[in-house]
Amino acid sequence: MLNRSVAPDFNPIKPLTLIHPESVKYGNGLEAFVFQAPQQELMKFEFVFDNVFDADEHPLVNTAMAAMLKEGTVSLSSAEIAEKIDFYGAYLIPEYSLDHTTLTVYTMYKYVDKVLPIVSDVLKNSIFPEKELEIFVRNSKQALQIALQKNEVLARRLFYQNIFGGNRYGTIPTLESYDEIGRAHLIHLFQRQIHPNNCTLFVAGNVDATVLEKVKVYFGEDWQGIAELSGNNLVSLTEMSGKNVLEHKPEALQSAIRMGSLTVNRTHADFPAIQFVNTLLGGFFGSRLMRNIREDKGYTYSIGSAVSSLKHTGFFTLASEVGVDVTDATLVEIEREFETLRQEKTKQEEIDLVFRYLQGGMLGSLESIFSHVDKFKAVYLSNMDLSYYDYYVDVISNMSPSRVQDIAIRYFDFEKLVKVVVGKKG
Repeated sequence: MLNRSVAPDFNPIKPLTLIHPESVKYGNGLEAFVFQAPQQELMKFEFVFDNVFDADEHPLVNTAMAAMLKEGTVSLSSAEIAEKIDFYGAYLIPEYSLDHTTLTVYTMYKYVDKVLPIVSDVLKNSIFPEKELEIFVRNSKQALQIALQKNEVLARRLFYQNIFGGNRYGTIPTLESYDEIGRAHLIHLFQRQIHPNNCTLFVAGNVDATVLEKVKVYFGEDWQGIAELSGNNLVSLTEMSGKNVLEHKPEALQSAIRMGSLTVNRTHADFPAIQFVNTLLGGFFGSRLMRNIREDKGYTYSIGSAVSSLKHTGFFTLASEVGVDVTDATLVEIEREFETLRQEKTKQEEIDLVFRYLQGGMLGSLESIFSHVDKFKAVYLSNMDLSYYDYYVDVISNMSPSRVQDIAIRYFDFEKLVKVVVGKKG
């Protein structure tokens, strides 16, 4: 019988085993990566496109194009697409991120031959009907009007504007900008961006010869590329250092705090170490910020920080909402945690705790074949390979008090952060 009064033995986590996909290159420029899981009847097809921008860097057009990919083709209306996808128990999910547009489909193996023709039609023949565009604009404007009443939304918008500036990463939607979207803009962008030369396909599940033949027919042969990619692939970045931004809300009960700065991305050798120090500072429930500002002071329900990697840069961000009466006190405590991290060496026990948390999180993130796809995709889209994760584990397992302090001094300077407060301060 299990004796619950005795803690289980501690066992070190075994080295990670990541699945290496098969690569298939088609004549039209499409590259596919195949993740085999023969017992997995649920299939995932993920079409990833690099975002294409004109010189004016107007990402709202990209967002609208992604959202409307399944709103109608030459032969199918939006209702017909939805009905067919639902009939086969599948999911068709368009998504936009700062660097990529993705169309993901989940379907059972037995319905692949029914679902893939619909996806193929969407990727080749989307027409962005005027009626659906009007609905999209109206719904988006209503959602934005509601969102703008929330302090945390205003703080996030101000934060992105001030750390990125006027480029595609920092441009935020306005009510007026939605009215500027025209159907011709969406069709023009679709023709330039949604084609096989600009697509990477990730396929996972029971990918047998029949499935591969369907992929070849619908996406490797019967899908024409364009001769040359065009668009603005560069991002102009001007870091705003040590800037304070306050939007006073006299009626506010809570202040939204958002702060951060540009940093390096995943391709930089220090990125895993920065992730480690960020986790220690504010990246998990047992972090210093949580212990101090939530558990000890009771100023907030939640506070946290994160490090994100983009194609052209990386950024650090910290966010919380606190009572207006403790806004100043919270900022003082946040600054204190930064200075402690930089001026005092971290105890080895805390370093060991963070290491075990990160290592366990990495292991726990590999729960299915789809998780392996995500791990590979993250490094592949950064022009890296799976050896990155061996390097990542090596870095976090060798963090020392001196190394933590060195990274904190170089990358976690409170004085250089853009600090945004929406609510009341002082």
